[in-house]
Amino acid sequence: MGSIDRLFNRQRSLHQILGGGFVADVVLWRRKDVTVGILVITLFAWVVFEISGYTLLSLVSSVFLLLFTILFLWAKSAAILNRPAPPLPHLYLSEEMVNEAACFVRNHINMLLSASEDIALGKDTNMFVKVSVGLMLVSVIGGLTDFLTLGYTSIVIVLTVPALYEKYEDQVDACVLMAYRKLRLFYFKFDAVCVSKVQRLILEKEKLS
Repeated sequence: MGSIDRLFNRQRSLHQILGGGFVADVVLWRRKDVTVGILVITLFAWVVFEISGYTLLSLVSSVFLLLFTILFLWAKSAAILNRPAPPLPHLYLSEEMVNEAACFVRNHINMLLSASEDIALGKDTNMFVKVSVGLMLVSVIGGLTDFLTLGYTSIVIVLTVPALYEKYEDQVDACVLMAYRKLRLFYFKFDAVCVSKVQRLILEKEKLS
């Protein structure tokens, strides 16, 4: 990390924070073919939904029905005509991929539950403010767009912002920390002014009484 200060005083790299496995590789474009594939498929799905008016359930059902019908008729005709069967790859989800995805989800859910507990018990005021602002933003954004567009936009953000941040990490951290320190200084000055005014008002009321 060097001598540069990092956001939240973190000591680990972004790749390690994201789990350091397959998911982190995809998010940070270490496996560009998978990342680009996800973006292309997501864009295609969004365009199809927006233009055709299909719902997710009806589209998935139609696609699978068409796919299975084609493969079934192909296999039957191949058996009759003594031709090779459809060249299907071996459909298999490895235990390693499942464990990495499960570990990634579990870690982030545990972080979310821990933060929720601290907020509910009044232990973390800063986290309460951040979550409140985030929920308000989600509420505003949700009122401006539909769930499908929001989901597509979220996927694009997840697959672009972390990679861009990792590329320009030093510059982003320096700018954000500088802005945070200035805001914190302004807050302390504003708080001191407010406290002094309240104390002055209390003293004036005591004198009048």
